[in-house]
Amino acid sequence: MDRILQNLMLASGQRIVPEKTLIIFDEVQDCPKVINSMKYFCENARQYHVACAGSLLGIALAKPSSFPVGKVNFMQIDPMTFTEFLLANGDGKLVRYLDSIDTIEQLPDAFFNPLCEKLKMYYVTGGMPEAVLMWTEARDVGAMQEALSGIISAYERDFAKHPHISEFPKISMIWKSIPSQLARENKKFLYKVVKEGARAREYEDALQWLVDARLVHKVYRSTAPGLPVSAYDDLSAFKIYLVDVGLLRRLAQLAPTAFGEGNRLFTEFKGALTENFVLQTLMTQFEVMPRYWSQNNPPYEVDFLIQRENDIFPIEVKSETNIASKSLKKFKELFPDEVKLRIRFSLDNLKLDGDVLNIPLFLADHTDRLIGMALEERGREPHSFPPGR
Repeated sequence: MDRILQNLMLASGQRIVPEKTLIIFDEVQDCPKVINSMKYFCENARQYHVACAGSLLGIALAKPSSFPVGKVNFMQIDPMTFTEFLLANGDGKLVRYLDSIDTIEQLPDAFFNPLCEKLKMYYVTGGMPEAVLMWTEARDVGAMQEALSGIISAYERDFAKHPHISEFPKISMIWKSIPSQLARENKKFLYKVVKEGARAREYEDALQWLVDARLVHKVYRSTAPGLPVSAYDDLSAFKIYLVDVGLLRRLAQLAPTAFGEGNRLFTEFKGALTENFVLQTLMTQFEVMPRYWSQNNPPYEVDFLIQRENDIFPIEVKSETNIASKSLKKFKELFPDEVKLRIRFSLDNLKLDGDVLNIPLFLADHTDRLIGMALEERGREPHSFPPGR
């Protein structure tokens, strides 16, 4: 450790002071020995504070000779949320207003309309920090587009690093098929959209690789709102979404000019950007991965099911102002005892209509808090007890 620290000081021209200097190793996937050294920092040099940054994909591919199990704390950094985008964009006042909402009631137009416009911006940039930076600091659409293209190209280069090179074309085809998968009315993943005649057994490993790398999210169909939710998974039916709504827009080659075309960004290819956005926000708030529910003959589909504490809530995502919710109604008819509250995301204002909570899309980051407020308003919030009771 003394040798490593001495070399770091010589290379950087900086003194490393115990308990005062933060040592950051970036892009650690390119140097597996850095990952191995964490064990020795922890065991023999605890007075030094060390942080590492690297892609999950790269670390998984790097295959360090040993891994410091129990010596490292992990932090998963997801794309920036809409709230974080607002802060980066200098809209702290809007963030403070959203944080101050403490009752389920309509928002004034003075806040509602600007927030809808800012959300369109977020659909264009997404939450990848470099793309957000290009927009919020330089207001440069071209640079923002280039940033997103660069990220997509970097991911695609990483596909070729797969240990089985034969999987590379399959991974690439699945990745490029995602906009087509989401453009259909029924967004259930179909292997034949990837390639005519493709079968699950040929492509499921390639898809799982993308899931493990957290480049795509896999949402299973649930047969019923029960606990544990995994017990009700239909493993043969699932949807996949991209890690970030901005990357999805870029991969789908939807031009940023759609920003100025009314609600087109919300409704484009069957509202896929909106569904992707909602899934991103739900994943940061709830521990259990969301599911979806559907049935055939007649067809009904609830976009997402989320688990909050020990309750399951159905969610419908509406990308337009037409907010009729036939599937939510059907779900309540089939599972009346399990449904405390039904949730709908739309471009409509915040309101509680019976047991249906309508959340404006720009308030998606506050879903958990709004559900709690709605349950309390309905007198259905479960009591909390002191520890040991």
